[in-house]
Amino acid sequence: QVQLVESGGGLVQPGGSLRLSCVAPGITFHRYVMEWYRQAPGKEREFVAGVTSGGGTTYADSVNGRFTISRDNAKNTVYLQMNSLKPEDTAVYYCHAKSTIAATRYWGLGTQVTVSS
Repeated sequence: QVQLVESGGGLVQPGGSLRLSCVAPGITFHRYVMEWYRQAPGKEREFVAGVTSGGGTTYADSVNGRFTISRDNAKNTVYLQMNSLKPEDTAVYYCHAKSTIAATRYWGLGTQVTVSS
């Protein structure tokens, strides 16, 4: 069973930065679109950002211009650079792998990001 592993979460003050990482062992990484989702307490899980194997990116309006998603296909790793963090960015952030050739998807267990003074 494939298990994505996120890291890099933590407590940061408003205006600060964090960089999340997600390693995806055991999959043909370049055949997956890699995405970040987040879920705040009492809210549904929402899309944050996605990146294709070729580097094409998409962002939720709420993070566009502040967050940057990237990937290293040689390391089976996707990153989320988060700048100008706001309290409303507080959530558990999940990594998601979506196959481009089959109906296969994998999730990580999540990493907590808390933005507070």
